[in-house]
Amino acid sequence: MRLWSLHPMFLDPVGLVALWREGLLARKVLLGETRGYLNHPQLDRFKAQADPVASLDCYLYEVWYEATERIGYNFNRKLIGPRTDQPKIQVSLGQIKFELVHLNLKLIDRNPDKIFKGTIALDSIANPFLQVDVDNVDREPWERAEL
Repeated sequence: MRLWSLHPMFLDPVGLVALWREGLLARKVLLGETRGYLNHPQLDRFKAQADPVASLDCYLYEVWYEATERIGYNFNRKLIGPRTDQPKIQVSLGQIKFELVHLNLKLIDRNPDKIFKGTIALDSIANPFLQVDVDNVDREPWERAEL
């Protein structure tokens, strides 16, 4: 399971669909509707929120919105809850950098035209529900993967 901190606009079609499906699976985990992935580290940042499911719904809303901006996608908005006023979740700058490298390594084989090569403002690089902590250059503590 990978719940990207990056803005969904960076994902290729395979990555965007995978993020939606994995986000829906994460939602089922948080709702107690499945027995798998209960302790998956990618869920830690949502579990730490006052309302984990509502926070994940806000995150998934941004994934859904990105899909509506692209031609040929029809993600079912009814599969997530309403977009409520939840506090944004902090994500470290180090995590964003780690994920850019991780995503680019995936895209080398899968979709080289989507490889990120430019610069972008920090307020546009993360999922809009996340707030980049520019002073933290470490990966998030739940990130256990090594490149």
